[in-house]
Amino acid sequence: MALVDRLGAALSPAWALRRALQKQTSNEPTAAFPLFVRAAAAGLPDAQFHVGRAYLEGIAVPQSRCEALRWLTRAGNAGHVEAQSLLASMYIHGFAVNQNTNDSLFEDRGEQRPDFENAMIWARRAAVNGSTDGQAILGYILTNGPEAIRDLDAGHELYQKAAECGSPQGALGYAISLAQRAKDSKDHEAVVQFLKRAADAGLPTALFLMAVVTEGGMGTTRDVPRAVQYYRKAAERGHRNGQARWGAALLEGKGVEGNPPEGESWLRRAALAGDAEAAALVGDLYARGGDLPPNYAEAVLWFTRAAENGHKGAARALGVLYLTGAGVGRDPDEAARWFRISAEAGDRRAQADFANLLLRGGGTPEDLVRTRQWFEEAALSGDLVAAFNFGVCLAEGIGVEKDGKQAVHWLRKAAEAVVNAQYWYGRMLTEGRGVPENEAEGRAWVSKAAQSGMVDAQVSLAEMMINGRGGPRDHAAALELFSLAAAKGHVGAMFALGAMYGGGHDVPQNRVIAQQWFRAAAERGHPHAQMMLGRYLARGLAGETNDIEAREWLERACAHGLAEAKQDLNRLPAANSEARLQQTTVH
Repeated sequence: MALVDRLGAALSPAWALRRALQKQTSNEPTAAFPLFVRAAAAGLPDAQFHVGRAYLEGIAVPQSRCEALRWLTRAGNAGHVEAQSLLASMYIHGFAVNQNTNDSLFEDRGEQRPDFENAMIWARRAAVNGSTDGQAILGYILTNGPEAIRDLDAGHELYQKAAECGSPQGALGYAISLAQRAKDSKDHEAVVQFLKRAADAGLPTALFLMAVVTEGGMGTTRDVPRAVQYYRKAAERGHRNGQARWGAALLEGKGVEGNPPEGESWLRRAALAGDAEAAALVGDLYARGGDLPPNYAEAVLWFTRAAENGHKGAARALGVLYLTGAGVGRDPDEAARWFRISAEAGDRRAQADFANLLLRGGGTPEDLVRTRQWFEEAALSGDLVAAFNFGVCLAEGIGVEKDGKQAVHWLRKAAEAVVNAQYWYGRMLTEGRGVPENEAEGRAWVSKAAQSGMVDAQVSLAEMMINGRGGPRDHAAALELFSLAAAKGHVGAMFALGAMYGGGHDVPQNRVIAQQWFRAAAERGHPHAQMMLGRYLARGLAGETNDIEAREWLERACAHGLAEAKQDLNRLPAANSEARLQQTTVH
């Protein structure tokens, strides 16, 4: 502090305050602060307010909420209206700390909880003293505080009073309150009118809400490009939802020229600030890849961030990644945990995924019951996919006693739109489960599902065509269906193709092709295919004899308990000739 300032401050606290304000206006906070302290120590409320705000914001002095609270409280008790409003805001945001608590750079303050009781005291004092900000803050407390102090009508009136006096915060609060009471288009127009006042003042939340109403055409003309610019302004002022929407717009080129790299950057900012949707979008970017291959490990990190913030879609995505082992070690239990979280949050696909895991033997009895309840509730509300899943629960006794009749009812309802339900309903008809057996109608429903590309239905229909169940035999058509299913990885269809090409069916015999299909199925763990491949190799049915490999495949089949394979194995020569290790005879 200059000599003249020290002398002036010592002689007159008022002079010190005036000098401090001059220094502050000249953007000299370091020079202003000691002058404010001299005046504040002498009891000048305005100086106490400036000292408190300096400590709160860390201007020219290390930030200290404890000191901020002490000086602002002194100013507020002396009637300083701005200090009273700021104190109310501090208590709402949980920034106020006990005056005897020492601030520490290394202190973990934990969760900062609002103190509405003290906030209301200071807001009311500021409002009574004519502060429009105090009125707006008191309106917020009365409309958003605990139920015991809530008074929506009084809060609405305070917002209106503050808004009419030019308070941007009041205009924002009044717009939100009006929106909750709006009944017609005129009311919505009034909402936009006050919302725009707050947005024009640069309030981030108002800018974001203006974007929302402009994008949706609520109370104003729908204008996506203009809405996107509001999202941009909100994003630039640190509004995390605005950052997420602005990032998504840049990513998709919606209402603005596309810029995926910048869009991803904004999404990352929003995600790191806690926006679950943004984190899920970033995770999806990594999972899908693009110019670069997918990075599932990075996707897991972002999906986890989103899921932990309540994003049900991200939780399901994690379930899929853990189930498949993409980006993480394969872990069905962890997959089930994430599917359960997503399902309990209402994600229909996750409910189905979770149910499929339960069908494989996972989960607890409580899981089975809860899954059935999800499907039942959704089915009763008209969800046909849920109706199918509920039908399967009833048919298989998942979380409920088996009830074939009710299963048929729900499967038939779902079959109008759900391919899997068509297949299941067809099976119930052909097997006479819960309904009189009707093989012809059952085959028709299975055929319908097969035509839609369902692999299990294609295999089932092909089997019916081979044995003439529910309709005429048609081995050529069955061969075509088995081929379609095998191309999609159906192991049973691969075995069936081997059997058909092996002879005894109304298709040309070709044992070389038959052996190829038996091998394909055997390598995928099909016991009967392993036995047939061993038999082919032992007997040279496809022109090639190989006792060593035949023994290996027959032993695998025996391990699955196939008695016929044991007989074939016993017919093989003893495995004690070194020369036979090289044996391969072509006929």
